[in-house]
Amino acid sequence: MATVSLHSHHHYAQQINVRQHRLNADEGAAMGGEDSGPNPYELLLSGLGACTSITLRMYAERKGWELGDIDVRLDFYRDEEGSEHIDRTLVCSAPLSDEQRQRLLEIAAKTPVTKTVRQGVAITSMWK
Repeated sequence: MATVSLHSHHHYAQQINVRQHRLNADEGAAMGGEDSGPNPYELLLSGLGACTSITLRMYAERKGWELGDIDVRLDFYRDEEGSEHIDRTLVCSAPLSDEQRQRLLEIAAKTPVTKTVRQGVAITSMWK
């Protein structure tokens, strides 16, 4: 379904290869990186946000709803006890009814990446 490869040559900077796309990741200066790209949590939130926006657009198109521009803001938090939480805020430039907004919130809660993040996923690591 998805394959990504990464290469690290220097310090924390990462070159990410996804099909024909090249992305960078790094830690910010406060974490000892050079800030040459988003950090891993920012990339995680980016995937969640992209999936949210795409899924909402697909759903609205099937329903014949005009959403206009879609903006998704995601904030990741970790408290002193280690509990983690993501706040997701949605904004559409087109006017929506309360019923449409409620339905879109329900759809956002069911996007594929949302489900994966919520339920967790098994990860197997190995050396080659």
